[in-house]
Amino acid sequence: MDGVVTRTAAVHARAWKQMFDDYLRLRAARTGEAFREFTPGDYLAHVDGRPRYQGVATFLKSRGIDLPPGTPDDSPGAETVCGLGNCKNELFNAIVAREGAGLYDSTVSLIGDLRAAAIKVGLATSSRNSTLILQKSGVSHLFATVVDGIVSEQLGLQGKPAPDIFQAASARLGVRPEQAIVIEDAVTGVQAGADGGFALVIGLARENNHAELRHHGADLVLGDLAETNLEKINEAVRAKRGRAS
Repeated sequence: MDGVVTRTAAVHARAWKQMFDDYLRLRAARTGEAFREFTPGDYLAHVDGRPRYQGVATFLKSRGIDLPPGTPDDSPGAETVCGLGNCKNELFNAIVAREGAGLYDSTVSLIGDLRAAAIKVGLATSSRNSTLILQKSGVSHLFATVVDGIVSEQLGLQGKPAPDIFQAASARLGVRPEQAIVIEDAVTGVQAGADGGFALVIGLARENNHAELRHHGADLVLGDLAETNLEKINEAVRAKRGRAS
């Protein structure tokens, strides 16, 4: 969803940075440690594409910070993994409520072409905010199924880079992974698609990270979905199958 369908990846990055920088400043003032800001590199390496609490824990581990996990009911001010994650979510929702959620028109156009060709489209996302975002964006009707962070918790699915959410989405669509394609902008999502046995993994290099996405398993890397269409995607699937045979 974020970074493929909606332009909310940048909103997520802003919310993560504000939350982590506020916490790191507080921690530095308390412990005397030097303040090191949360960077775009931190976002891509430790947070992007991961379930929220996993992203918190992964980043904190990279800084040698060990906090108790807490519970999802922790207040946004609690000094726990869940508390920090809930603070980020509160900041994200405030930005979306204030500024809305934009769309990538090329993605919406491609989805329209897929649906016109009777190809089912599902949404797999780590976000727990998919209902809010899709409603705000007016595109809920485009997806035959949605597997998000809430569904993942209910079903006990592992987050990316495990392929669980993509495999669950394809199962809900009634197709096997080898009959489906994955489109992702996050490295962890590309890894998940590559490990899940899908017919094709398309990486969207929104951060000009073509080489990294290709290295982690993307069969095709694009800057935007305006660069492709249904015919080209089918050609890429046939070419990959030909190489495998």
